Amino acid sequence: MSASPLVGWDDIAAVAPDGLAVLDCVGRFVRLNPAAAALLRADAEGDLIGAPSPFTSVEGAAECRAGLLEVRSDEQVAHWEPARGARREFAYRARSLPADPKFTVVSFRDVTDEWHRQRRIAAIARTSIALASEGSLGSTLDAVAQQIVQADGLAGVQILTLDSTGRELRLMGSAGLRHWDAFLDRLLECRDRGARLCMLDTLKERRPIVVPHRWAQILEDPAWEPLHAYLGELNWDSFVSVPLMARGRPEGVLNAYFAPGQEIGSRTLEFLAAMAEQAALAVDYATLLQREREGARRNERQRLARDLHDSIVQQVFSIGMQANAVGVLGARDKAVPAEAVRAFADEVGSLSRTVLADLRAMVHELRPASSLRLGLEDAVTTLVKSTENRTGLSIRLECGHQVDTVEPELAEDMYRIVGEAIHNVVKHAEATTVTIRLAVHDHTLTAAICDDGSGITESGGRRVAQENEDGEAATATGRHGYGLRTMRERTERWGGTMRIRSGARSGTTVRVVIPLPVRVPQAPPGSEGSGSIPSAVPLRETENPARSGS
Repeated sequence: MSASPLVGWDDIAAVAPDGLAVLDCVGRFVRLNPAAAALLRADAEGDLIGAPSPFTSVEGAAECRAGLLEVRSDEQVAHWEPARGARREFAYRARSLPADPKFTVVSFRDVTDEWHRQRRIAAIARTSIALASEGSLGSTLDAVAQQIVQADGLAGVQILTLDSTGRELRLMGSAGLRHWDAFLDRLLECRDRGARLCMLDTLKERRPIVVPHRWAQILEDPAWEPLHAYLGELNWDSFVSVPLMARGRPEGVLNAYFAPGQEIGSRTLEFLAAMAEQAALAVDYATLLQREREGARRNERQRLARDLHDSIVQQVFSIGMQANAVGVLGARDKAVPAEAVRAFADEVGSLSRTVLADLRAMVHELRPASSLRLGLEDAVTTLVKSTENRTGLSIRLECGHQVDTVEPELAEDMYRIVGEAIHNVVKHAEATTVTIRLAVHDHTLTAAICDDGSGITESGGRRVAQENEDGEAATATGRHGYGLRTMRERTERWGGTMRIRSGARSGTTVRVVIPLPVRVPQAPPGSEGSGSIPSAVPLRETENPARSGS
């Protein structure tokens, strides 16, 4: 005797937590359970019978595996615009009825909020990845703006940054808005006509400012007339401005334009604040990088000034003294002996050739790029020949066969290290011979520069120095000169080490060991957003609240 079911299937469908719907062959609703009617925002189950559904009435979607930053799954996705309320997202599965294949059963659930959160998390993660790329600040901020628009479905986003004086704003990133070079000029014109710019309030108060129905206010305000047409291209309603804060100071603002019907809750503001923080990190990093470059240029100018003073200035001074001496002799009524004239000419000629050789050496050291394109060995070989021709120093160069496989940026740093080492030998070592060895062995780039001169002094010059316990040349003060410090910084940039051995009778050996980076297959490069053309808006009259803001 067969057992009768305890509960009917209609009863089960009535209490099922997920939506259940039956579709006909053209995708219209035939039947819905109460959960489906509630999810679809229908007053009763019968209200949607015969209406087209948002679901594809084809059994089973191909399985779609989600990546770490993706929000997809093996479920299909449908978007539903209810008669009342905001658009919803449904994740669903569809199966044909075995008894009658022209009907399809669909089970679905509302994933609007869940997937919205996942998109926000993915946007923050992708933005962090973008910050680690080598793109320009403009392209990075464009990527941040694009992630916000994609994650929250906003009408548009703008990111403006302050200059180093804190008095000017520049539009550096945007998404959703047409790029218009005159935008900031028109914005300034609106402000001068009396328009309230909310973003200036944000900078002043250092907090997010929310303005519901901002577009309606702008349309009604004649002061905004210069931007009515441009802002009217967006389908937007409300406005939020969030400050970009780094190290306790404002670096700019993030302006978000919300589509009609979009709510601005605490979670939304939290997401915008997180993305603004990412943008602020990008701006702060660009500022620090610029300062570092300026410092490097300043140090390079100081080194050039020192080298000019140590060699060329003194030699030119000597030429001037020789010329004065000739002038004094010529002013006398007595004839000048030919031997004295030849001696003056030889001395001036020798000094002139030395000055020219030093100038050529400096030019070569400043512009090694053309030689480095041919490889590190060719670049160092050219430097060696130039040094030998102008100094008479005997230099022996030994290069391994894999030296030219070193990547260009590392090759330039190694070239600079070798060049500084040779410079120190010429200026201070009183050496006659130098040996330079460059090699790649066991995935490591090594360089050794050995001379037969004197040791290293406290200032980085040459004198006998003892070795410390690491085998490195030590001084009484424990400090080296600028040149040695620069060599060490270049070495440590690549995770390498530099050791110096020095003695009164054994000369000095500088040994540099740099592990080569491990290369992995490169993925095809993705599209890179173009940076916005920077324009500037001076922040004047920010003290007047009636004239500050958006």
